[in-house]
Amino acid sequence: MAKKRRPQTQAAKPQLADGEIPVVGAREPCPCGSGRRYKACHGREAAHAVTELVRRPFEGLAGEPDWVALRELVPAATAELTLKDGLPEGVPAVRLATVLPMAWPALRRDNGEVLLGLQNDLASGDISRDLADNLRRALEAEPGTPVNTARPAPDGPRLQDLLDPQAPLVPEVHSGFEFWVEDAEQSSPEVTASLERANQAAIPTARLASAEGAYWCETPDKNHLRWVMTTPEEQLLDALARLHAAGSSSLGEGTRLVGSFRAHGLTVPVWDLPSSMTSEDCEKPAAAFGERLAEALRNPAPLTADERRARSGLTNRQVTLS
Repeated sequence: MAKKRRPQTQAAKPQLADGEIPVVGAREPCPCGSGRRYKACHGREAAHAVTELVRRPFEGLAGEPDWVALRELVPAATAELTLKDGLPEGVPAVRLATVLPMAWPALRRDNGEVLLGLQNDLASGDISRDLADNLRRALEAEPGTPVNTARPAPDGPRLQDLLDPQAPLVPEVHSGFEFWVEDAEQSSPEVTASLERANQAAIPTARLASAEGAYWCETPDKNHLRWVMTTPEEQLLDALARLHAAGSSSLGEGTRLVGSFRAHGLTVPVWDLPSSMTSEDCEKPAAAFGERLAEALRNPAPLTADERRARSGLTNRQVTLS
């Protein structure tokens, strides 16, 4: 026998500003007065606004490949940020950081400096808007105060609105997380222990000087080079396939292009390297590969059968991180 439906009483309409819809429980009556549940009415629009993914959140920022690399690949790094309107009074500097203590989204230090965390879980589908909201709140916070996670306004500013588009992003890759504290030698035993644990988990990483967005890392069995590229994916895969089919996609003896992955709208080719190959050893081979890639990108001819097979092999090993 079907269950009897409970009689529903109409909820009193709250006093709202024009166009304002408060967030209520998904199964509660929508405050707009439609008689439908919130999840089937204005809640559907709110959910869509939150989950709609911005495919290339760092597009338009100086150093987009480095933004992606610091978000996805690099354990410990910082970079100074330049604001369009200059630094507010009492803020000596603003720095991007891959990770902050306690996974804080942002931090206003005792000296007024602002650190903006990049590798946090964020509240919306637009990383740039989330980060801009964290930055804005950190600039307004009292010195010595961390910023907690919050959902940004759908029409709030993005990083592209706050940062100087002409100022280059120059990451500084660190071997550990000592940048968390102003004076590591004066840290408490708890902070020292936390730093030691974080440092032990960090994979040694270095940024190449000869190629924007290229990062070497060391792992127990082999080393890797991961190179974030802004070239449109289809064009890049065609060019990589031409080089792979011609036997010129490696970075020297013992190295191998093993595939690529997608991250924040960009493609990231990956090479396996011998464990003896350092980041310094990668500089010249990476620069030479960049020249070969540029030449392959200028080739307008259709792919040959061998090149199509090489492209198929590369795409079969492709994954998406974000």
